[in-house]
Amino acid sequence: MMRSLLNAALTMSCLLVMKANGQVVRHDSIADREHQLREVTITESRRQHEATSTAPLHIIDREQMLSLGITDVADALHRIPGVTIRDYGGAGGMKTVSVRGFGAKHTGVSYDGVMISDCQSGEIDLSRYSLDNVDQLSLVIGDNDDIFIPARNASTPALLNIQTIGMPTDDSNLHLTTQLRVGSFGYVNPFVRFEKNLTNKVALSMIGEYIYAENDYPFELRNVSKITHERRTNSRMNQGHAELNLVWKIDNMNCLSGKLFYYDNDRQLPGQVHYYTDLNRETLRDRNIFGQIQYQRRNQSGWSTKWSSKYNWNASIYHDPLAPNSHNDASYWQREAYTSLAVLFVPSEVWAFDYSGDLAYNNLTSSAERTVSNKPFRLTMQQSLTAKYRTRRLTALARLLHSVYLNDSKGGNSARNMRKLSPSLSLSYRLLEDENLLIRASYKNIFRSPTFNESYYFHYGSTDLLPESTDQLNVGVTYNCQASNFDIQMTADGYYNHVKDMIVAVPYNMFIWTCVNVAKVNVLGADVTLEASRQLYEGHALKFSGNYSYQQAENRTNPESPYYGNQIAYMPKHSGSAAVGWENPWANMSVHVTGVSSRWANNQHYDGTEIDGYWDMGLTVYRTFRWKDQSLEARMDVKNILNMQYEIVRFYPMPGRSWQVSVKYQL
Repeated sequence: MMRSLLNAALTMSCLLVMKANGQVVRHDSIADREHQLREVTITESRRQHEATSTAPLHIIDREQMLSLGITDVADALHRIPGVTIRDYGGAGGMKTVSVRGFGAKHTGVSYDGVMISDCQSGEIDLSRYSLDNVDQLSLVIGDNDDIFIPARNASTPALLNIQTIGMPTDDSNLHLTTQLRVGSFGYVNPFVRFEKNLTNKVALSMIGEYIYAENDYPFELRNVSKITHERRTNSRMNQGHAELNLVWKIDNMNCLSGKLFYYDNDRQLPGQVHYYTDLNRETLRDRNIFGQIQYQRRNQSGWSTKWSSKYNWNASIYHDPLAPNSHNDASYWQREAYTSLAVLFVPSEVWAFDYSGDLAYNNLTSSAERTVSNKPFRLTMQQSLTAKYRTRRLTALARLLHSVYLNDSKGGNSARNMRKLSPSLSLSYRLLEDENLLIRASYKNIFRSPTFNESYYFHYGSTDLLPESTDQLNVGVTYNCQASNFDIQMTADGYYNHVKDMIVAVPYNMFIWTCVNVAKVNVLGADVTLEASRQLYEGHALKFSGNYSYQQAENRTNPESPYYGNQIAYMPKHSGSAAVGWENPWANMSVHVTGVSSRWANNQHYDGTEIDGYWDMGLTVYRTFRWKDQSLEARMDVKNILNMQYEIVRFYPMPGRSWQVSVKYQL
């Protein structure tokens, strides 16, 4: 079966490549085929693209990151409705994201067009990725209007795209960015970026970054009416990150890009804070190396191809000196080889079609035989077929994704093989011919295969698990109005999500928990966003960005259970954020606030496990000095300016008031 599937996929891919490269070129101009290029690069403005998208799309560009006082990737995602961040506190704390009641394992992350994977846990730690090297963040919930993507990029309910590198230009000058950021609790962060167009076709960039932080921030510990003042311990971090990027624009129709990425974080793990004790000496070293390459070919005949390949290596080395005989120590190594071919065909001004085929191999090994002894590996094959119809008033998109997961192990039982067809459909319609007032609706069915931890971890995992199946339905309206000195954009979306066969850990006996498919979850929610900017007079402008989200994520597993209808753990019913920026000739300023309602630390809602809601206010002041082709930017951020004491994850207190100051020089 596996051999026949591979042969079919390879045969289809070869035929499409031969067709794409062998098509007779007609003599119509690039300008006449701009609709084709739209599938490759975004030619609309950020707000127009958000407003016309058939599914909810949120874009944060470099200008917004600065003007709205955004400090890191997690902070940027706090400004997007429907997003829940799990933050374990401090600069080195792990940060994962879930969207609209789906867990973090259902949120994909793409780095310069290629998905990031973690076959062991299924969750991506966003603290690894520096905002200083990001040009644009975008979050799409449902299907992406850009259909010219790998099949894997369509395999999650929500996808976060991190875009870092641009195309080369005719500018042959050396571009250098250096930055030093220092802050509270021993935070030091030097950053350097080197960019050079070696020719008018070849561009090279190198990035280096280091972060050191003690993270010994103070916090309040409450025991009924007694309050003590403590300080976080065992929270130091040493983190390094380097990248090498190369873009070769062969000609107007062919482009080749490559990336080498290295990440190393040697950190202490702060433990849970209980009454009068937070004794912990655990350490974790994470190392990640990957290389990826993309080749893209377009021609005037309407055919385009995109080939992507990646090799990823990841190591996690855990040490617990307090455990007798180092019983808890363990090292884990992940490896992935991945390749993808996408073929786009644009036969007319209104139609576009895409076929994408992906192949990935993953394996996991461990130094601790008691944890993952099976040495599991997995072969994943995904194929998607997409059709898009677009006129000035109507856009419709339909996709069918076929996924095959073939599991095996070098010892012991292996997880079951899985295959499924996943359909999706989305559309948007402009209500008035000359107004940017649109309605949209989308449906997407997708499923998630169990992670290696869920399938193989000692006692905890189960090889009999079924995949989680999800359905998401969205209906919304968008409005965008632009004038000479004022523009505004509003979106409102209501949604219903359903999760079947959710994987949860249940007690097998008094001491052992194991993973089973038992849970069903329904999520009913709404997201509202508002963005506005006003040019007051020369040199002065006001910008506003705000959002509100309501999500009722309920356990619908067993009507006889006392926990039936409970809000899912760590899912707030209400959340929102707002930011106001004032640009002026002296020092630009931004005030921003994020608020989250109370949450529960478990699905059972035991007494004493409710986590209080919070709101966090920050202030950013910055000024850019320019002369000739150089600039110097000075910036100060004050976080949690009112010194609120709160937790996002139970027993992991967040920092109170803190500050950061940065100086950035650009040549």
